[in-house]
Amino acid sequence: MMSSLDISTSALVAQRTRLNAISGNIANISSLVDENGNPSPYQARQVIFQTDESASTGDGVGVKVAEVHVDQSEPLYRYQPEHPLAIKEGEWEGYVAYPNIDLTTQMVDAMETTRAYEANIGVIEISKDMSRQRLAILA
Repeated sequence: MMSSLDISTSALVAQRTRLNAISGNIANISSLVDENGNPSPYQARQVIFQTDESASTGDGVGVKVAEVHVDQSEPLYRYQPEHPLAIKEGEWEGYVAYPNIDLTTQMVDAMETTRAYEANIGVIEISKDMSRQRLAILA
């Protein structure tokens, strides 16, 4: 019974990290400068999971965050020569670099993450109920 709680808890922590990354991606979908004020579009974060043998005491294994990957894809360029952040020279002269983040994909990922989080909460609730019933039978 305890291993199911450990596994679900590890999944809750991992899904919370994923939802935080997705929220950051959505919040920065229009960020054109980095934290130092330099023209550099925001790069999306993607959370990568891996199995976690330490979160298990039985046959199952938990999950943990292996890394938060920063997307290195090319930004989206929009021709806006009057924009203050427009590129001044080179191949992309007159274009503004925007983050390469698809809002639809981010929203679907957020829904999937929320459902996985809810499912693990359900597993924890069922495990608690089973423990209570077992104690009632033994008492």
